[in-house]
Amino acid sequence: MKKNEIMICGKKCILYLNEDTEYILIQPVDENDISVLDNEVKHIEENTDRNFSLVAFKIEDWNSELTPWEMPLLRGKGNFGDGATRTLEFIKNDLIPALSECINTGNNEIKYILGGYSLAGLFSLWSGYQTDIFEGIAAVSPSVWYKRWIEYVEAGKPLSEKIYLSLGDTEEKTKHQILSKIGDNIRKQHEILEKSENVKTVLEWNEGNHFQNPDIRTAKGFLWVMNK
Repeated sequence: MKKNEIMICGKKCILYLNEDTEYILIQPVDENDISVLDNEVKHIEENTDRNFSLVAFKIEDWNSELTPWEMPLLRGKGNFGDGATRTLEFIKNDLIPALSECINTGNNEIKYILGGYSLAGLFSLWSGYQTDIFEGIAAVSPSVWYKRWIEYVEAGKPLSEKIYLSLGDTEEKTKHQILSKIGDNIRKQHEILEKSENVKTVLEWNEGNHFQNPDIRTAKGFLWVMNK
């Protein structure tokens, strides 16, 4: 697997490329994610015989580019933004077309999987309700505490065939009024997906809090979708 970095429409993209790729894993990342990407990819390689490439792209404003509508920040003044639509448009209109020039797919029909951690997990999950271009979604410790999220998925329809959910088993054990909703909301999200037609889903509980082993947890999400 070859590693490369390129710029696409002003966004830093980190590519892990295989020949004759079948699956392209797409992941929005921040600096913390980038620092453990090598380990994430290594874990995926060691646990699948699928031929995949992974493409990570850097998010500059984590609190603005991944969220679909505004809500107050959890701490301090200001709001989460509504930039998710623009980020999804970048993936569809800029990133995926550009990848066709630098990834050797052979004669394979490419399957795209979108995944991410925390707010990037929420973005991935939201995207799975917006478009059918992703065969699967890996929503790893997704921020489903987000305002009006459950109302959104209750009214919507998932468009991806496979949706992986996970959460750390101590994430809901917090006194923060909003963050403490994460456990009930992820269970509700899973229940909604289980009742959806033509969707394979799972909810996996990882040991620990929100900040433990994000690389391995994300790898497990991508693996479930690819291997399912």
